[in-house]
Amino acid sequence: MKPAKRKSLKRRLTIQLLLFQIGSLFIVSAGFVAYLSTGGGSSALLSPQAAQITANTLVRDKDGRLVLKETSEFTQLRSSTPDFWFAAVSETGEVIQGGQVPEAFSNMGQQLSDIRLSDIREAALSYSYLAVVRIAIVRRVSGPAGEFAMIGKGGPFSMTFPVLLFSNILIMPILILMSIVTIMTIPWIIRREFLALSAIARTAETIDIDKRGYRLPDGDIPREVQPLVHAVNGALKRLDDGYERHKRFILDAAHELRTPVAILQTRVETLLDGPSRSRILADASRIAVLAEQLLDLQRLGGQKAPLIPLDLVSLCRSVVADMAPLAISQGYELSFEPEEEPILALADDTSLQRALMNIVQNAIEHGGNRGTITIKVAANRVIDICDEGSGIPEEDRELVFDAFHRLRPKDRGTGLGLNLVQEIIRYHGGEITISDSSTGGACFRISLPYC
Repeated sequence: MKPAKRKSLKRRLTIQLLLFQIGSLFIVSAGFVAYLSTGGGSSALLSPQAAQITANTLVRDKDGRLVLKETSEFTQLRSSTPDFWFAAVSETGEVIQGGQVPEAFSNMGQQLSDIRLSDIREAALSYSYLAVVRIAIVRRVSGPAGEFAMIGKGGPFSMTFPVLLFSNILIMPILILMSIVTIMTIPWIIRREFLALSAIARTAETIDIDKRGYRLPDGDIPREVQPLVHAVNGALKRLDDGYERHKRFILDAAHELRTPVAILQTRVETLLDGPSRSRILADASRIAVLAEQLLDLQRLGGQKAPLIPLDLVSLCRSVVADMAPLAISQGYELSFEPEEEPILALADDTSLQRALMNIVQNAIEHGGNRGTITIKVAANRVIDICDEGSGIPEEDRELVFDAFHRLRPKDRGTGLGLNLVQEIIRYHGGEITISDSSTGGACFRISLPYC
């Protein structure tokens, strides 16, 4: 089953904040338009259609005075807008009003006459937005009696949001600038606030199982994340404490085993020769090897020795010389085949020698007490140790490196030798694999990095 794709928290926060900003702007603007359209705050919003219909009703009587002569359109306008009103001033300063003019606009006649009219629209339009006075739109319209500057209220849906807001030439650039700043600023702010979490993630990636004392930084992190960081740090501390107790137990047990095993071997060696004596000595030897391997594992997990240039040919020759008496006594021959000499690699003499001796000892124990154990050293820093035994099944080749794993339950081995070998090779930055030898036995290949 394909795992579900994880959603980005940064992306979700950015989108939600942007939507909130856009929604807030839309709601505030729509509320503002609705407020003005309903006459809030003594507004005067007269639609261009209503202004033109009103101008068409303004005529002059026989004495030349301005009078209002209702038309069918004007009657329909008044019926559709119960609170319809207007105030108009002609080019000669004559003022005429209709409907119930609010007190705030009752004296607008003189103010309208003081406004010098100028058409800021295209020539094809018959009206212009000239000024905003007390939230009032002053329109310029032409009728049978001439041109008029007019304010009023009529056509409630004519002053829609785009017309009201975008009529001012400064509104559009401001809104565009605000949108660009918002789109750029919100992701930057979120990314900046997530820097502390990114630092925590980088620290967590550096945690090494072989090193103690790692803790996640908790100095500059959001308060909501602090409980998680403190919980992880508490878990790391408990793991460190448990590891230290485990390490002390193994070291103490291994050291305590050394003395009674040495005493046991000494006393057994004083017995008369016989099968029982040989078996007891072999068992004591196994306990001694186990104690040494436990100590080796703990030393490897502690302060490691520095790696220095080392001749692999000389090292392997020393291992062959040390292991030859044991191999020959068990019915084997040892063969050493270096490709050239010297072959240098960065290594620790003691630990790498221990690893090679463990592999050879493993071949002695499981090689069937026959044939030849061959050690080859190639110029590319590859060491092959092969025997002529029954080999290792392919499905068990990874498992044999696990601690205390045995191919057969009654094996004489401790189950720690190959685990120790793998840890040593990893410490050297190399790799160890198992394959079949040309004679059908097992072949351990150690590949070490270049100097």
